[in-house]
Amino acid sequence: MTTVDVDVAVVGAGPIGLAAAIEARLAGLSVVVIEPRSFPIDKACGEGLMPGAVAALARLGVHPEGAAIAGFRYVDATRSAEHRFARASGLGVRRTALHDALAARGDELGIERIDARVTELVQHAEGVTVGDVRASWLFACDGLHSTVRRMVGLERSASGRVDRRRFGLRRHYAIEPWTDLVEVHWVADAEAYVTPLAEGLVGVAVLGRPRTDFDEVLSQLPELSDRLRGSHPVDSLRGAGPLRQRSTARSAGRVLLLGDASGYVDALTGEGIRVGLAHARAAVGAIGGEGARQAAAYDREWSRVSRDFRVITSVLLAAAQSPLRPLIVPAARAMPALFGAAVERLAR
Repeated sequence: MTTVDVDVAVVGAGPIGLAAAIEARLAGLSVVVIEPRSFPIDKACGEGLMPGAVAALARLGVHPEGAAIAGFRYVDATRSAEHRFARASGLGVRRTALHDALAARGDELGIERIDARVTELVQHAEGVTVGDVRASWLFACDGLHSTVRRMVGLERSASGRVDRRRFGLRRHYAIEPWTDLVEVHWVADAEAYVTPLAEGLVGVAVLGRPRTDFDEVLSQLPELSDRLRGSHPVDSLRGAGPLRQRSTARSAGRVLLLGDASGYVDALTGEGIRVGLAHARAAVGAIGGEGARQAAAYDREWSRVSRDFRVITSVLLAAAQSPLRPLIVPAARAMPALFGAAVERLAR
């Protein structure tokens, strides 16, 4: 088989992998994407893009179709709190539609894709060899359960006896969206995210502990159940998790971890895509530098662009997994300025 020599090899063709490949091509670099799954690639997620993610995609020349999102609404059994974005709108986009838009842009730029699974990886002074691909740099964008992260020794095992793992479940319903907000419905041990996606289509994602039952959560949400009554699911239930993943570092030699592969807190604030797009931009910017400090530059920028997401999500997750959980929606309602400031901070 012919050996492929490129500046950047991207492992994983999810949204962040394709975005990283597009970033590299726009910077004038040669790039190849390695992915064994067929397109489009789906994933169980909330499918809401913050305004900052919409702007970041537009900068790459990617304009997916979807439903405008004006803000967030938190709901519990007796009250609600909402905040509408101060400036630009977000976008509800079915994951397969987002993937199609990114793949089409990659095709426009002539990005090569190789149908293969990474089973070995060798680093050397001038780059990385993966199968028949030799690259100056490798971007690991292979998700929550990253094979590359494990191969290069950056996997951090979970510690502690208390099982705080959380998982996501998602299903689409054929029903006209009733709001232009992402609704987050809170029950005792789970949250249900409701996202308008298109005309006649709504996505419902449930986040909760291991063995959370999707239908059981909906049965605890009479307002949402009433809305969905009479509609029908248009696909099967999909799952993902555990959501929390950690790495010991974000780089090892000439391998950089991006997106979920670099570590993930939780999906509570819906910021995974925006942060992953920032990782892609940071990675391409770092390898354009000079000398041995390139990976260190990426590590610093990774920390900077991830900070707000990790801090706000960690605080909210800690409250959600503590006796303070029943106070989250009342606090958001009682302190609208604080609630709005947190949403706006994440919306950038």
